Amino acid sequence: METITPEQRDSLIATFKREAVHLEARDVYATDIEEDRYSKWLAGEPLNPDDEAEWWRPWRTMMRSNMDAGKIMRRLRIVSEPVSDYIRFEWIDAEQLVKAGEDIRWLPRRRASTLLLPGNDFWMFDDEIVIFTHFSGAGKVMGYEMTADRDVARKCKAAFDNAWAIATPHSEYTPS
Repeated sequence: METITPEQRDSLIATFKREAVHLEARDVYATDIEEDRYSKWLAGEPLNPDDEAEWWRPWRTMMRSNMDAGKIMRRLRIVSEPVSDYIRFEWIDAEQLVKAGEDIRWLPRRRASTLLLPGNDFWMFDDEIVIFTHFSGAGKVMGYEMTADRDVARKCKAAFDNAWAIATPHSEYTPS
């Protein structure tokens, strides 16, 4: 596996050929970008619509380009229930991702018990390249590792597809 930078990961998210899938399995994420928005939301402060539009603009632009090119992006979130405050915030945010063109599903952790899943969140591009995200216990991103190992990609694809098949579409999921 090769250590890569956040910029290298972002480049792959922006330039995949056919399909990108993202498996998220943590109940709390701590990122500098999200922390300000999340902290405001958690404190009960309304998020400024103009700030929100600007915050989402780069993702929407990239997704519009991907969707216009016929590309697919799927995101699967495995969550504990009752959900954490952070996951409730992500569920609200997911509406913006869906509007941008992502297909999102939710899988309660209790329903994932019989699945074999990787130990880390990952992105997979075109069933060929896998990028694992390493986190601290508090949810801070510690780094990324990339592999093009066919066996690893095959296992990650199978894990994702098996979980996806039993997950609930965003439009049908309400966090408890």
